Amino acid sequence: MPYTNVFLQIKENLQIAYRQAIDSDARLDELRKEGHGKFVAIFTEEQGFTTSSNRFLPYVQELVAEFDAMQSSTHVAPETLEAFVKKLAALLQTLQIFKLAK
Repeated sequence: MPYTNVFLQIKENLQIAYRQAIDSDARLDELRKEGHGKFVAIFTEEQGFTTSSNRFLPYVQELVAEFDAMQSSTHVAPETLEAFVKKLAALLQTLQIFKLAK
């Protein structure tokens, strides 16, 4: 497969995103108990996500499903990979910003 190294890096980043999403979702629960965090979705459709959630984990799950589909595909178009990487980067950046905002 031509993207073997890229896929390995993506897998590592998805694992990081998963762990950070668990922590961030717990923090969101705390904020909601305090009366904050009254938003509907973290990301918009324009950012490429089909999921709409006020938690991070569903976005990670969407990316994992897409990644699984790419891995099982015989051919992955460069545009598909690029769009995926942009979404993963947006998720990781948002998780990092949220983590630092504590």
